[in-house]
Amino acid sequence: MNVQIKLADTNEAYIIKNLYPLYLHDLSGHYGLTGGSALNRHGIFEDSQEIRTLADQYEVQNVWWEKPGCLYPFLIKVGAVPAGFAFIATPPYCAKGVNYFVNEFFILQPFRGQGYARQAAVQVFESFKGNWELYTNPSEKNITGQKFWRKTVSGYANGKYEEKLETTVDGPKMVFRFNNGDRQEL
Repeated sequence: MNVQIKLADTNEAYIIKNLYPLYLHDLSGHYGLTGGSALNRHGIFEDSQEIRTLADQYEVQNVWWEKPGCLYPFLIKVGAVPAGFAFIATPPYCAKGVNYFVNEFFILQPFRGQGYARQAAVQVFESFKGNWELYTNPSEKNITGQKFWRKTVSGYANGKYEEKLETTVDGPKMVFRFNNGDRQEL
């Protein structure tokens, strides 16, 4: 099947917003209910107790459509069906020296293990040239995610990447960095 990424405009924002709770549910399996995807008293995966409904959460996500040229919300499709999303941030929403940060990346369960996520990640990387950074959870609960990013980034960057365990503002993370500014299409 054909994998395609598309910068989602405001008319398509609702599709990503519909997928977002599924993403947060997946993260709870890696971080538990006290990590980056805490379940609040209203049954929403959200740190804020003020978020009472998914509609409230949608409002918070609007920032991705309010800063074009700085924040990039990509919709990932397999054929004509939404399969996931990727949120890419640029300065000032990433660390010094980083041009592009993979803030969020999600593929729905039915599309995993078939190469779609790798294809989507490569298409996202090819959208911009420069210094890239992404984080993933370093715990044993996320071995699959770690292997995915290691294989995807290493393959894409022809083995020229950095992988380090670092402590970030969100706690320990496995950090991947690479530069695709001089990458040639194979």
